Amino acid sequence: MAFKIDDISINTIIGGGSAIQGNIKVNGFVRVDGDIDGNLDTDGNIIIGENARIRGNVNAKAIIVGGIILGDVFANESVKLLSKAAVVGDIVTHKVQIDDNALFHGNCIAVKDDEEYNRLSSEFLQSKAIKQKAAL
Repeated sequence: MAFKIDDISINTIIGGGSAIQGNIKVNGFVRVDGDIDGNLDTDGNIIIGENARIRGNVNAKAIIVGGIILGDVFANESVKLLSKAAVVGDIVTHKVQIDDNALFHGNCIAVKDDEEYNRLSSEFLQSKAIKQKAAL
């Protein structure tokens, strides 16, 4: 597999000490070392540093988590939780890796087959939407 230039060069950096409230939608590779109170969505990869805190859903091609996410994680390719990571929410991806000492509390759908992944993730999202509507 050849890397595109967007796969290795970081397009957006949210530095340590930064705090953002609201949803963020960006193109390309994102690195987060600050705090986000809202959803983060990109068509590229995301690295969430050890000191990063996200309260919202994260959606990307591939995600490496070193910090804390309070929300759901959606990655078309893969999710990796490093040893100091914490995810309180659900993970939907093709491939997941969780290092020792990482904290994960939620449901996980990790299926390699594309058709099965699409079917299960669609069912999961519909079920989640129904539960959210019922809670209102």
